Amino acid sequence: MKILIVEDETAAYESLVEILNEIDPTIEVIGNTESISQTIKWLNERPLPDLILMDIHLSDGSSFLIFDHIEVEVPIIFTTAYDEYAIEAFKVNSIDYLLKPIKTSELERSLQKFTKLSRTNILEYLSKVNQLAPTPRFTKKLLIPINDKLLPIDMQEVSFFYTTDKTTSIGLSNGNTYSYPKTLEQIFSTLNPANFYRANKQYIISRNAVKNITVWFDSRLLITLDREVPERIYISKNKAADFKAWLVNE
Repeated sequence: MKILIVEDETAAYESLVEILNEIDPTIEVIGNTESISQTIKWLNERPLPDLILMDIHLSDGSSFLIFDHIEVEVPIIFTTAYDEYAIEAFKVNSIDYLLKPIKTSELERSLQKFTKLSRTNILEYLSKVNQLAPTPRFTKKLLIPINDKLLPIDMQEVSFFYTTDKTTSIGLSNGNTYSYPKTLEQIFSTLNPANFYRANKQYIISRNAVKNITVWFDSRLLITLDREVPERIYISKNKAADFKAWLVNE
């Protein structure tokens, strides 16, 4: 069995590979994509796998957006750390839905379910999964809680979202910074991926805020925004090409 893993977290990808090898050493992982754009390119240019393990939330948006661009001809097992997506995943009649952290027994059950499908079952499934055409509803304004008041903020004013271990903050282009009571994962799921990019575990950055890019010594990218930031913003070597494509393509 040949499997493509669509997953943007290195640790999660490595865990899946390890579990698959434990379940069946003959399973071959033939690729790993980390974003919507990478996945579309991979599926368009390479021989198709037998099965896809796909994280619902990727670095550049919901993986359901993939179905807006291409007709996927491979059955999918969806994975995610957030069960809020479960209902939508089941609506497309996925082979299965796994909640992270993924257990060996659960993935093994999903693979057994897949292997029992007849060709007719697979064709029926594919006809449904490709009908998924989400209508994105992106946040245009935020309400920032300040004491007993709520401050309305237009998304065009936002330069970045930043998180530490305990807190998340929102940085505006005018230099102001406010605490914001949501995680980056919750925030990014509501943003237009054409305008905001998940740079790394600490940052979501605005396209309009990017003022300069420096190629670092290890092929990372150092991003300079239109205002001061709590700590330097680096794009990893693996995401550098994807980031540059996002920045120049409207």
